[in-house]
Amino acid sequence: MSTPDYDIVVIGAGPAGMAAAHEATNLGLKVVVIDEQDGPGGQIYRDVERVAMQRAHDLDVLGPDYKYGFGLVDGLRASGVRHLKGHTVWQIERDGTVWCSDGEKAKRIKARRVLLATGAMERPVPVPGWTLPGTMTAGAAQILMKSAGMVPAGPIAICGSGPLLLLIADQLVRAGADIAVIAETTTFGDYLRAAPKLPEALFGFEYLQKGMAMRRRIKAAGVEIASGISALRINGTDKAEGVSFRQGGRTRTVAASTVLLHQGVVPNTQATRQLRLEHLWHASQHYWYPKTGVNGATELENIFIAGDGAGISGARAAEASGRLTALQIALSLEAVGDADFALKARPWQSELKRHQSVRPMLDALFAPPAEILNPPDDATVVCRCEEVTAGDVRKAAALGAPGPNQLKAFYRAGMGPCQGRMCGLTVIEILAAAHRKTPAEIGAYRIRPPLKPLTLAELADMDMPEEESAAG
Repeated sequence: MSTPDYDIVVIGAGPAGMAAAHEATNLGLKVVVIDEQDGPGGQIYRDVERVAMQRAHDLDVLGPDYKYGFGLVDGLRASGVRHLKGHTVWQIERDGTVWCSDGEKAKRIKARRVLLATGAMERPVPVPGWTLPGTMTAGAAQILMKSAGMVPAGPIAICGSGPLLLLIADQLVRAGADIAVIAETTTFGDYLRAAPKLPEALFGFEYLQKGMAMRRRIKAAGVEIASGISALRINGTDKAEGVSFRQGGRTRTVAASTVLLHQGVVPNTQATRQLRLEHLWHASQHYWYPKTGVNGATELENIFIAGDGAGISGARAAEASGRLTALQIALSLEAVGDADFALKARPWQSELKRHQSVRPMLDALFAPPAEILNPPDDATVVCRCEEVTAGDVRKAAALGAPGPNQLKAFYRAGMGPCQGRMCGLTVIEILAAAHRKTPAEIGAYRIRPPLKPLTLAELADMDMPEEESAAG
């Protein structure tokens, strides 16, 4: 057996990954961070270092929560941890071997412990017209603002629900974007269902204050917020020309050249699925998440998970989770003793509890609507890679396809470049409804390597073992 190159390999340089790497390095552990982006920050703090240094005026647009990420990036840099930027992880083995590539050459990295900090991804919003040019996720629009200071062409229709929807709308307002409407699927009934969770949420009252302040700024800018909408449809033939939806018993049409969709975020479970870890079903938010024990421990003693990849809690909770997981790994490697662990962990345990306190209320308030989970229109595309519709999935179910993996033999859904990231949850919901089962009973796609597309040239030039020249 080969000697491990590192004590810990951290996959992902978002808040959880950066915090964990910093904490572990301070404890004397040898750490490497692997991330696809050119700089640390993950999706939530994408390009924050460059924005702070080169486009400081954009920090006011993106807000103080985004600016906070610069401190995490600065801490990671100061720690001297090795950062493999621009590297895609395409396979993880249960013994701690990680295979990655920089786009030209693949390499193998071996570590005593693997910390997955793969974060979250936006839930797909399969509605009629969502494949038209001019339609994108709200998160994609935010990426444009962070990475290039670009604002989508207006008028803009922002449709869906969730805290991130409000945040991005607020950022677009600050940037001077032309927003025609914010069409929320959240109903008065959702607020009633969330109300019993309010007492616990008060422990994280800062989040409630931020949400109310964002709504006030958006309304003060003259932007209409249409709540309780349903039957969302994107209009247009060759490109998005507007949206139609039902509200208050009538159908409304709003002209827009850009449509932004968002229905919350879900854990990115491709890596944990590939490792065959046990996953659980989140009943209110309708997503899979890997089962974890104390501080991110899993059923494999050398695999740990931190941040939103283990369940959605937000950026600040992910940071606390990353530090606690790093401490737990250090304890397992005997880099810290029990007493030192307890002392160092206590403040982060308190932080994690505070930042997670609002989550039950948010989960109840922003539960995804049934028509998004299980599109009623048979012509709605579900699998964008293979152009499989909701009707195709229902036909396969009627012909006997019991689950998503068997569906592949009928229509190749989940076999395209995204490997089921965009269609997996929707396919599960449609099959569950068709077979009158729960999504947990239907199961999920089996994920096999490579996790991301890989060329034969990258494999042919593989480094064995990893070369020091590949450092970011």
